[in-house]
Parts: sequence; C-alpha cells; structure tokens
Amino acid sequence: MAKMVNHGSGRVRLEFHIPSRGLIGLRSEMLTDTKGTAIMNSLFHGYIEWQGEIATRPTGSLVSDRPGKTTGYAIWNLQERGEIFVTPGTEVYEGMIVGENSRDADLNVNIVKEKKLTNMRASTADEAIRLVPPRLLNLEQAIEFIRDDEFVEVTPQSIRLRKKILKANQR
Repeated sequence: MAKMVNHGSGRVRLEFHIPSRGLIGLRSEMLTDTKGTAIMNSLFHGYIEWQGEIATRPTGSLVSDRPGKTTGYAIWNLQERGEIFVTPGTEVYEGMIVGENSRDADLNVNIVKEKKLTNMRASTADEAIRLVPPRLLNLEQAIEFIRDDEFVEVTPQSIRLRKKILKANQR
C-alpha cells in the first residue's frame, strides 16, 4: 500500500502498487467484499523485478469422467460436493470442468449418471429434485478461475473450462 486517505465521510482512498498479473480476479473479489460499493481504477506505474508467485484459488475442480449429456439427477447428487457450472442437458466430455470442488483436490465425477428405472413403486416415488442454479461463467470469470493445468475454451456458442490432459488416468 502506497497511500491511504480517510475523507471522513465514510470513504477511504487506498493506493496500491500491484503487478498487472495480480489484478486478474481482484475486481470481482473486491466488489463481493464491499457489496458493490468499491470504485477501482488502475494506472501503469512502471516496471519492477519479479515479486514471486501469486496464490491461486484454494479449491479444486469437479471434472467429468465420461462424455454424454448431463442429467438433473446427477447434478442433484453432486451439489453437496461443490458448485456446479453446467445445466441439465449440457453436452460434456471427459476432462471438462463441470464445477468447483469445495475441497482443495480435483475430483473426477460422473455427471451423466441416470436414475435407475424399475417396475417397482416406492413410497418416495419420483420426488421433485431441487437444483441450485448453476454459476455460469463469463470469459473474465473463467480466466480468473483456471489453474496452470487448465484451459478456457471459447466458441461462438459457449465458454468451457477443461483440463490440459483430458484422460483421467494420464493426469
């Protein structure tokens, strides 16, 4: 921090010297922390020597372990593992990142799993499942999210995240 000025009206002006690569992801985090009341501006200050690594996200990824269409049943079972990025009916492939794991390790998941159909009736037959709305990432959020072993795929129809090495047994 280079400078801090308290104006006395509830606003504080903070000036920092931050490397440009440190600004990736800072805007959304700042707006979340301040509930949208922060105003951010950046100006080029100059070149400095390498200051070291910048910490990445503390969570892992939920990675699809097989190709197919996602199902509501599978998403409903995975909701407790972390936050999901895809909607039911989305076409996925092996190695595609479909969510954020609540723990620090990557987790291979079956997001195309279907409910078993039988001729037997159950007392809890076909209860309505409630899905948490997925977190759909825009390009900036996708770039903020990825780690060194992940890519962002941009097509005219969608923005997808994937692992650099798609096969689970080779990662």
